[in-house]
Amino acid sequence: MLSVSRDEVMRLRMASLLLEHAESRTPLDVVSWFGAMQAQDLASVQWSLGLRIQGATEHDIDQAIDAGEVLRTWPMRGTIHLVPSRDAKWMVELSAARMVRGSAGRWRQIGLTESVAIRGAETLARALEGGKRLSRSQCVTVLSEAGLSSSKEHASQLLWYAAQTGVTCFGPLVGKEQSFVLLDEWVADPSRPSREEALAILALRYFRSHGPATVPDFATWAGLLVSDAKAAIDAAGDALATVDVDGTAHIVSAALLDDRQRCLGRVESDDLLVLPGFDEYLLGYRDRSLMVPAEHSRRIVPGGNGIFMATIVARGRVIGTWRRELKGRRVEIRPTPFGRLTRAQRNAFTNAIRRYAGFLGRELHEVGE
Repeated sequence: MLSVSRDEVMRLRMASLLLEHAESRTPLDVVSWFGAMQAQDLASVQWSLGLRIQGATEHDIDQAIDAGEVLRTWPMRGTIHLVPSRDAKWMVELSAARMVRGSAGRWRQIGLTESVAIRGAETLARALEGGKRLSRSQCVTVLSEAGLSSSKEHASQLLWYAAQTGVTCFGPLVGKEQSFVLLDEWVADPSRPSREEALAILALRYFRSHGPATVPDFATWAGLLVSDAKAAIDAAGDALATVDVDGTAHIVSAALLDDRQRCLGRVESDDLLVLPGFDEYLLGYRDRSLMVPAEHSRRIVPGGNGIFMATIVARGRVIGTWRRELKGRRVEIRPTPFGRLTRAQRNAFTNAIRRYAGFLGRELHEVGE
């Protein structure tokens, strides 16, 4: 088995994550490469796509969502992701039963039953059939008028259940709010792999976009039992390879391994990346120690509540965080580096946020450290 150093792992990951440099890709190209991109925060996933696509704007990403090329739904871990539209059905079906079972305890606490959840999904299906699009608030009204939702949490759980079971998904944007639509109507020609094929697809897409990574990394990302994660890797066959990293087996795309020397031989620079808080760079792994020094991990998730700060990344590692504030046609950016930036890093950071402001179509105002 080939041995790979931790530094080499990080360089290979940056290539897998499409963070080496932006290319002439489409939003569908990027989402298909990853298989799924965490997307509970729309602004974050828009920039996750934008920084991987040469010359992309926020409007370009919105258009891809509005056209139904990609969509947001709850395919795994009970969390919203952006997925290729044709794959949404099988992805939610792969994890639905386990996710619903896992919600039983919480539902008991808030007085919600599965029978009510089923009725809620049926009610939403009737309200949306025929190509209708309803905003979240309109869906909540439908549920409330049917006597099914007595609280905000009930409504949230009912909306989640309908999407998690493949009845609904997010549809086109209405302003900055996304509508709900019927998944079967929104995606006219869904992909229908068998369970074994679906597991193989998931494993191949995860490791080609995140590798080298471990089996626990994959199982956590996909919301799979470790046994299913291992079966998925086996089903992917020769498309995946195994390398040793300090005595721990890591899985990587065989194609990337064949291109290893090019990735490892690229000249390092002082270029910086400004990543959104929920980018796959961090969210895609169970063990994030390669990217974030242990002494700074709390600064990435300061509340310990799963809300990730946007990060400044240099040579594959987090060196600080940043915040944005939209003020009219202006975007204000405030960096918080973990240490003093060099002059080259400061210039690189300015260039990176200029690109971000251009993506948003806003005037940049940088606030000092």
